[in-house]
This record gives sequence, structure tokens and C-alpha cells, in this order.
Amino acid sequence: MELPVHDLTTLFEQLGLDSDPAAIDAFIASHSPLPDEVKVSEADFWSPSQKAFLKDEIMEDADWAPIVDELNVRLHRHD
Repeated sequence: MELPVHDLTTLFEQLGLDSDPAAIDAFIASHSPLPDEVKVSEADFWSPSQKAFLKDEIMEDADWAPIVDELNVRLHRHD
């Protein structure tokens, strides 16, 4: 059985956020860098349901986990 392949666009759709590439880049730019001690699922800009989704996907190492990790890296980047 083939697992679904997710990207940032589908993750943002799942989170109920604007998912076009410019909106994703703007979201990341306006919310980064996250402090090193803040987990992506604990950032204060998420709603409770968004936090729960992100935490569950990472904890369960679910099919969304790789793309949640990518978002985590991008939000913690100090460019």
C-alpha cells in the first residue's frame, strides 16, 4: 500500500490556512524564527485544534510527520 505524499500546500490546507506558495512564504516569514526551545506544535500562533493536529502527527510519526518537520525547520531557521 502506498502512503500519501504531502507537501506544504496540503499541510496548510489541512490546517485551514491559505495554501498558495506566496501565502505560505509570508506565513513562515511572519512567524519565524521560532525560539529554539519552542516546539512547532506549541507555537502561540496556532489554534488549539492546529496544535493538536501537529503534535499528534509528530508523536505518532504519521504520514504528515515529514512535512510537519519541514515546516518546523523552516520556522526555526534564522536566515
